[in-house]
Amino acid sequence: MTDPSGEPAEGSDAPLTPLTRADARRGGADNQTAFQDHVRAARSEFEHQIDRARADFDKARADFEHVQDRINERTGRNLLMAILIGVVVGGAVLASLLFIKWLFLLFAIPVCLLGVFEFSRALQTAGRRVDVVPQVVAGGVIMLAGFFFGHWTHIVLTFACVAALIIWRLMAQMVARDGRRYSDVLDDVLVAGFVPIYVAFLASLTLVLLRQDQGEYWLLGMVIAVVAADTGAYASGLAFGSHPMAPRISPKKTWEGFAGGALTTVAVAIVYGIFVLHVPWWAGAVFGIVMLGCATVGDLGESMIKRDLGIKDMSSWLPGHGGVLDRLDSILPSAAAALAMYFLFFPLVSV
Repeated sequence: MTDPSGEPAEGSDAPLTPLTRADARRGGADNQTAFQDHVRAARSEFEHQIDRARADFDKARADFEHVQDRINERTGRNLLMAILIGVVVGGAVLASLLFIKWLFLLFAIPVCLLGVFEFSRALQTAGRRVDVVPQVVAGGVIMLAGFFFGHWTHIVLTFACVAALIIWRLMAQMVARDGRRYSDVLDDVLVAGFVPIYVAFLASLTLVLLRQDQGEYWLLGMVIAVVAADTGAYASGLAFGSHPMAPRISPKKTWEGFAGGALTTVAVAIVYGIFVLHVPWWAGAVFGIVMLGCATVGDLGESMIKRDLGIKDMSSWLPGHGGVLDRLDSILPSAAAALAMYFLFFPLVSV
């Protein structure tokens, strides 16, 4: 007796009937078909999950890009890239000043020369005759003089470089004989003297400050105060700005942003002055106010220069920031003020 499956019934004495080869092949084919169906179902489910994940990712990316585009439209820059570059550059400056201060030269000198180069090229684009290579060489001489020589030697070499650049431009114009108008030649000469003073000389004052006793801490304080002014003004202006500060020069700057930058800068300068520079709180407050004023003037000054040249940024080397000089605009005039604050307040450190 057998049961319906072909197996002997329980308790039956009938001998077992062996499976034929056809039955074995049929059973193996059925198992293989079932396994293939299972694999196809699993693959289909996996592909479905991948498609859902890809759709969710595309939606999230589209939402992020939409928000980023709104922020970029409001701020006028690629904010995410600006923050990333700012963190990298800030980390390099911080590490150089806190650990081995002369390493700051490896950062400051190339940045200054890049600023001279892009400013010269921007002036050339606007129609000015600027001698780029002599400007870069003079900028390097002025920067090195600021660190390796005394004050008077530094000043003498600076004005010697300015005079050499002016003479170079006049000689180049004489050789050119292109009938350039007197007013244009005069503008070229003024520009030839302005570039090294505005970029190289002011930047070299950071190296003069670096040479002083504990000068690296005052230089770092200047950088922190300028960043606080810029960040505070940016955040306050973005959140509350409605009254333009200088619409003909920089339409995005507002009085609300300036107030936020002032509060941030003074607070940061007081804390930094007490705990790092070891000066009275009022000296830290004065330091912060002076840095705020110089940073604001430097920012508006470069905006006026760019508006006169008919450009938005000095270059596009730093995504989200513009050019090197677009990041130095607040630093350059602040360097001179920070050096003056050092000589004024450093005697108070031991009080």
